[in-house]
Amino acid sequence: MMRAHDESRILIVDDEPANLKLLEKLLASEGYYRLDSVQDPRHVVRHYLDARPDLILLDINMPYLDGYQVMAQLRALHDPLLPPVIILTAEHGRDRLLKALASGARDYISKPFDRSELLMRVRNLLDAHLAQRLLHEQKEVLEGMVRLRTRELLETRLQVVRRLGRAAEYRDNETGRHIIRMSRTSALLAHHLGWSEGEVELMLHASPMHDLGKIGIPDAILLKPGPLDADEWAIMRQHPVIGAELLAGDDSRLMTLAREIALSHHEKWDGSGYPRGLAGEHIPQSGRIAAVADVFDALVSVRPYKPAWPREEAIAYLQQLAGKHLDPRVVEVFMRHLPEVLAIQDRYRDLVEGA
Repeated sequence: MMRAHDESRILIVDDEPANLKLLEKLLASEGYYRLDSVQDPRHVVRHYLDARPDLILLDINMPYLDGYQVMAQLRALHDPLLPPVIILTAEHGRDRLLKALASGARDYISKPFDRSELLMRVRNLLDAHLAQRLLHEQKEVLEGMVRLRTRELLETRLQVVRRLGRAAEYRDNETGRHIIRMSRTSALLAHHLGWSEGEVELMLHASPMHDLGKIGIPDAILLKPGPLDADEWAIMRQHPVIGAELLAGDDSRLMTLAREIALSHHEKWDGSGYPRGLAGEHIPQSGRIAAVADVFDALVSVRPYKPAWPREEAIAYLQQLAGKHLDPRVVEVFMRHLPEVLAIQDRYRDLVEGA
C-alpha cells in the first residue's frame, strides 16, 4: 500500500548548516518528519543504506565530494528502487543543469529556495516514487506466485517421473533401487563432464525414465529367465521407442531430457545399437551417460537371467566396452571417479529378503 507523505523518508545533503536547518524547517512545516540531514557528502551512502529514503535533496557544490560524485556512488549500489534526486544549486548555467540531470537527478531547485516551489517539487517526486515502489512490490508478489506455481508444476512432473520409473522397474522384476543407483550415477557423471548444476539435477530426475518403454513389453519376454530368441529380441528392442512415445507431448526441459534418454540409452558408440543405429557423438550425451550408469549397475545386480557380477569383473568389462558399446570419454570419467560411484552402490544397495 502507498504510504502517506508524512511517512516518507527524505535525505538532505548540504555542506552549509544554515541550508540544512532551512530545509528541515520548510519540510517539517508541511508534515514531513522523517528527515535525515547530512553535512559531509562522504557519509551519504552510509546514511542512505541505513535510512532507505524515498527522496534525496542534494547540493551540487560541496567539499570532498560534489553532487555528481555522490550520485555516481548511489548508482553504483544498483538499487532497483533508487529514489529520485533533486539537486540544490545556486548556479543557473544550462550545461551544469544538463550534467546534473544526465548524472541521475530528476529535478532541481534553485537557491535561494522558494517555499511553494520546493514543496511542490518534493510532493510530485514523492508521488512518482511511491507509485513506482507500489508497482515494484506488486511485481515481486506476482513473481513469487509464478515461482511457487513453477515449483508446484516441477514437483508434479517429478512425482510422475518417479512413479512411472518405479512402475517400469517393477515390471522388470527389480527392487526399485536400480533406478536410484543408476540415476545418481548418471548425475555424478554429468557433473564431472561439466554439466551445469541445473542440468545435473535434470539428469538426476530424468534418467529414471530410461526403461519406461518396458511397460509395453509382454511379461513372457520381459521376465523370461533364459536368452531371448530373434523374434522376442525384436520386440524387446522396441522399448526405447515405446518409452519415447509415452514421454512425448510435454516440452518441459525435464520431459524432453527424459525422452532423449529413453530413446538413446541403447545406442552404441560403434553404431551397432538400437533403435536408430546412431554412432559416436551423434548419440546424445545424455544417452551415453545413462548407458554407462545403466550397464554397470545391471552387471553388478541380480537379474532374472543372471547372478550379480563381482565388482572387479564388472569394472574390467566396462573398460572393454569403451570405444565399442560405450563412449570412451564417459567411461574414463567413470573410472576417474570410481570411488564416488561405488559409494552410491553401497548407500543404495538392494535390500536382502529376510534381512
